[in-house]
Amino acid sequence: MRKLRLGPVLEDKPVKVSVELSAELARTLAAYAEAHARETGLSGPLPPERLIPPMLERFMATDRGFRRAGGS
Repeated sequence: MRKLRLGPVLEDKPVKVSVELSAELARTLAAYAEAHARETGLSGPLPPERLIPPMLERFMATDRGFRRAGGS
């Protein structure tokens, strides 16, 4: 299996955000949480909502168009 892009999830002070996911995306995110737990040696998967912030951070950090447009 290829290595996942998401590494360990660090603790940080959260900001509450509500979002709706399609049922298919929710299932895929839960499956990703399972794979992430196996790869990082966790005893069980993190709640899927804990994965969303670092996924978004990684996405924005690697989006060349966003960076060229002056994104952080």
